[in-house]
Amino acid sequence: MSSFMDRAKAKAQQGVAAGREKVEEIQTQRAGQELLRRLGAAYFAEQRAGGAPEKTEAALAALDDFVRENGDAALK
Repeated sequence: MSSFMDRAKAKAQQGVAAGREKVEEIQTQRAGQELLRRLGAAYFAEQRAGGAPEKTEAALAALDDFVRENGDAALK
């Protein structure tokens, strides 16, 4: 009986670990999407509303840092 419980506990722990991994993946993707949104807003403001190019450059630098840390696959 304890063998069954040990296997069930191990499966439950695997499920929890997989769930945590998926949550982290989704949080990373959302962070990347937010950086892309900020870059788009800064670029639009620069091109159409007289926004400062420094904001576009800062948004692009933040996105570059994100891609270096997480890879471009995180920008889904």
